[in-house]
Amino acid sequence: MTADIHFSPLALTRALPFLPLAQGDIDYQVDRRGEPDLINTLLADPAAKVVLTRGGLVAVPRGQGDLVDYENVKMRLATLPGAYVGEELRRYPEAVAMFLGSYGGVRGECVIAVDISRVPDAGEGAVPGAQPNGVLGVQDAGTVDGAMGLANANGNAAGKRAGESGGAAESAAPFGVPDSAGQGADDAFDDSVSIPASHAAPKPTLLQQAVTRFDWVDLRGFAPHANAREAGQATSAVTLSIWHSRQRFCPTCGAPVMPALAGWAQRCSNQADGNRILFPRVEPAVITAVVDGQDRLLLQHNAAWKDPNLYSVSAGFVEAGENLEHACRREAREETGIQLGEVRYLGSQPWPFPASLMMAFKAHAITTDVHVDGSETVTARWVTRDEYTAELIAGRMVAPGRATIARYMIEEWLGREL
Repeated sequence: MTADIHFSPLALTRALPFLPLAQGDIDYQVDRRGEPDLINTLLADPAAKVVLTRGGLVAVPRGQGDLVDYENVKMRLATLPGAYVGEELRRYPEAVAMFLGSYGGVRGECVIAVDISRVPDAGEGAVPGAQPNGVLGVQDAGTVDGAMGLANANGNAAGKRAGESGGAAESAAPFGVPDSAGQGADDAFDDSVSIPASHAAPKPTLLQQAVTRFDWVDLRGFAPHANAREAGQATSAVTLSIWHSRQRFCPTCGAPVMPALAGWAQRCSNQADGNRILFPRVEPAVITAVVDGQDRLLLQHNAAWKDPNLYSVSAGFVEAGENLEHACRREAREETGIQLGEVRYLGSQPWPFPASLMMAFKAHAITTDVHVDGSETVTARWVTRDEYTAELIAGRMVAPGRATIARYMIEEWLGREL
């Protein structure tokens, strides 16, 4: 059936004014990344701020991990003194330091992130060639939507205190990198890992103590509660740390890689192959709010989502050689059978689960008969603003999480905050 068009539903469309993972205002100081011994020089500066990542999570002060499920609470990143961290980096070459940038000004504050995913646990030495157990945040159903519903199905999915659900020893387990085949952009973090019982051990070092002294939360739990600057810092830190954890060998020749350019690149160790420089992979994905001529919104439920009441908008990866608008039209047609006409850009934000850049659009449907594919999308329906509000109140629908771009796209259509 052809849609009954009364007016252009995109006429009043505006760019999204706020996105939680797109708030960074730091000066990357790209020109400094090649300076010799830059990290150690910066760590010696009293104005240096050091934040930690581990298995795709960020460190926050102890006790704040319990706040992720509450509204109107504030969270901040845990920090360590730069001078002490410099000594720890010499002790643990497997830790990865990343210079996030500087804010200039009178203080000249610079920010360094250190990923400690591969630092051995307290009382354990590094085992050459050992394969760690698995990096948090990389298990997924293989679509751009991935397991978006996991965080909605489990209120504590976004953050756990060190030692919760099995004690400090469980929380302190090492993280490794599974194969990335079949993994997507909306991975949900699995912070449940195990470790054999340990024997008497020497006093933990500073980075080892950090595992249990701080709480560890994922970006989806942290960003909605953080100030703009720290949300930006956490986004960059998590993005880079997951990439370093996942890519430990050159994709061209298979030789081991080492961090380069202050953590923003890697250098292949194969001299015969030119010691090539490798940069982080970014996977473009489109996400589309589809509206019809009556200004109804198309909402759909993905088979990968554990919460049966979670409904969101169309999303998918951009294919090789494909432009963004074509990707929007293709995904909507494949998932719901809807044909799209005009497409307008709304905004973008990084989505490092593990490496996506989500680009948001609003599109006008020129047909309205819904035919879901039954495999990726199991149900889809048109809703008016009143119908959507009633479904939320009744609990028959659940909105996407506060860190997702989908939530703000729905709010733009709805005309108010969720």
